[in-house]
Amino acid sequence: MRGSGRVSRRRATRAAAALVAVSALTLTACGDDGDGERGERESTIELPDLSGQRIEVSAVWTGAERDNFEAVLDEFESLTGATVSFVPSGDNVSQFVGTKIEGGSPPDVVMVPQPGVLREFAENGWIAPVDDAVRQQLDANFTQGWQDLGSHEGEQYGVYVKAANKSLVWYSPAAFDYAGVEPPADWDGFVSTAWTLWESGTTPLSVAGGDGWTLTDWFENIYLSVAGGEMYDRLAAHEIPWTDPSVTEALTALGEVFGESRLLANGTGGSLQTIFPDSVTQTFIDLTTPDAGMVFEADFVGAVINDTTDAVIGEDALVFPFPRVGAGDAPVVSAGDAAVAVAPSGEASEAQQAMLTFLASTDAARIWAERGGFISPNKSLEFEAYPNDVQRGIAEALIAAGDDFRFDLSDQTPAAFGGTTGQGMWRGLQDFLADPDDIEGAQAYLESQAADAYGD
Repeated sequence: MRGSGRVSRRRATRAAAALVAVSALTLTACGDDGDGERGERESTIELPDLSGQRIEVSAVWTGAERDNFEAVLDEFESLTGATVSFVPSGDNVSQFVGTKIEGGSPPDVVMVPQPGVLREFAENGWIAPVDDAVRQQLDANFTQGWQDLGSHEGEQYGVYVKAANKSLVWYSPAAFDYAGVEPPADWDGFVSTAWTLWESGTTPLSVAGGDGWTLTDWFENIYLSVAGGEMYDRLAAHEIPWTDPSVTEALTALGEVFGESRLLANGTGGSLQTIFPDSVTQTFIDLTTPDAGMVFEADFVGAVINDTTDAVIGEDALVFPFPRVGAGDAPVVSAGDAAVAVAPSGEASEAQQAMLTFLASTDAARIWAERGGFISPNKSLEFEAYPNDVQRGIAEALIAAGDDFRFDLSDQTPAAFGGTTGQGMWRGLQDFLADPDDIEGAQAYLESQAADAYGD
């Protein structure tokens, strides 16, 4: 059965509720504690001398996320003498790696954003298990839940280097103050707040419909809230169809905002052309009269804010937890990226294992955390490494949740359904954004795509 990598599948979401409570108290704190620069570092781990060796690393990240990750790779170079090159994989990591393997030139290490894809890679024999040095770092720095997400059939393959809280709404306090509104706690309040912003002259929402993955995050938060954790797990495993009434209820709620072009920056058509970084920039590029009052997405929104605007997180850019929908609890959806060693031969090289060891260390996590727009699942990383109270609060809440969280639904599914441009969830929800009145058609398409992907 696919989708078996989720954490605490039948467990209640008490810790998730606690995460929301913590977030509500911490996410709007102000202040920046410095530029995050720490000067010379002393490594706390032993790495081999890799002078003269070349390592190719691939990931989906672009812009600020890529720049920040390359700072981590630069440190690995200085510690080992290796030469590391970064190659963008594009959104379809599975297709990218498969094509590279077929051509005889796969990357050495690839960042996999979906547990379902990691399991497919393991089943295909494309990746190698980690060695003892990597396991030592994992045992010291990661809870069992994060380790389990990187494993398959008893073998450890992945190192989760990056986590995400995907249940956040970032907003312009200037727009909220002008409209006289406060962050809402429930979906009805969210919709009401959107209309009040519109009436005040600010377009409420910036939606990155050009990137289908952002739309899956909208759906997943609403679905988790209205249907609950058990139904969420069942839908992720395709144990219930996408034509289920619970999906209808979630899409109906989503249609309350997607179905109103006036609520969307650049309207429906413009939203379908807007990619994720631009959705953030247009919300915070103008600090007095923003193009949109709110943008929904994970904590990595902060990296885009820092990279493309003059907004100060904690002052010009604040966040609130995704609101509860109906009688449900406020949702908490997590995600992450796992580093794996691509080794069709079945055995990873010393350089590949050294890279995974480094990425599992607190040293690597600290470098990225200090630059902002990043949350680490590494429980040994000191919270003071984060550059401001907003990101520090998000990190504290993630670690406090332990292993009680729901992982991104689309990332648990086969890549053909949950992670491929132009098909599956990405295409189905883009079509829904274009025509939110056709809920039945959207559900029929999603179920047909799911049945094909799961082999039903």
